[in-house]
Amino acid sequence: MGLGTAQLGDLYLPLDQGTAQAIVDKAWEGGIRHFDTAPHYGLGLSESRLGLALQDRPRDDYVISTKVGRIIEGSGTSARRKWDFSAGGIRASLAASRRRLSLDRIDIALVHDPEGHAEEAITHAVPALEGLRAAGDVGAIGVGSRDVPTLLRFVRECDIDVVMVAGRLTLLDRSALDELVPACIERGVSVLSAGVFNSGVLANDVPDPASHFDYAPPSPSVMRRAQELAAIAARHGFTLPEAAVAFARRPSPPVVSVVMGAETPDQVARNIALLGATGAVDGLSAAV
Repeated sequence: MGLGTAQLGDLYLPLDQGTAQAIVDKAWEGGIRHFDTAPHYGLGLSESRLGLALQDRPRDDYVISTKVGRIIEGSGTSARRKWDFSAGGIRASLAASRRRLSLDRIDIALVHDPEGHAEEAITHAVPALEGLRAAGDVGAIGVGSRDVPTLLRFVRECDIDVVMVAGRLTLLDRSALDELVPACIERGVSVLSAGVFNSGVLANDVPDPASHFDYAPPSPSVMRRAQELAAIAARHGFTLPEAAVAFARRPSPPVVSVVMGAETPDQVARNIALLGATGAVDGLSAAV
């Protein structure tokens, strides 16, 4: 399991460093050693808070994944994001991430949401990342996106190590299973499974109409399907969130980590418990 740290960048509500520290500490206590971040999350705030929270932990004991493709220009209230898939932009982005994280190396560098910029990212960003990987400045390279065709193109055309699939390997959106997962198995590409609750609609035992599906209000058809899935899970002795996590981790290989975010230490503990509850998933996975 990985801890997603978009929330450390004040994704939905403002946090402080004390809360960020408590979230990371709870994850560490629960055995989590993969932490995922990005410059995009809070204009660098997530990286800075994560770096502070991990500063006393042994560096070789954890894995950091961050992202490239959007650089942060300016600072404070004048800071803004800018797309940049150039070789220089990739190197500058990773150098800034290392400073914010207070690290000398990045374990996994992912091209962040390149849909709409795939040609530029494949032509410029990936070769730059390959060079950094060869030099030992990053350990592994890949791409993260919600767009399955974009992920599939990177897997088939590039020499990457990993993809982060956001919201497309879930009970409600299984589109990654058709071609992407088989392609990753064929090419030896690992999968980080993220967005397993589809922004919230799968996160509660009883689906909440006030929650989100892919960062927007769920449609009536999505709500009906979520309710059906909750009923199926209950018949098998599981909750809907347990079923969601079980489904997201089931294609193994190639899934190597299920990445879930949290706004509080209690949410971290709950997510760890969800992962631990999915040992007997065969009948459930077949049912849903």
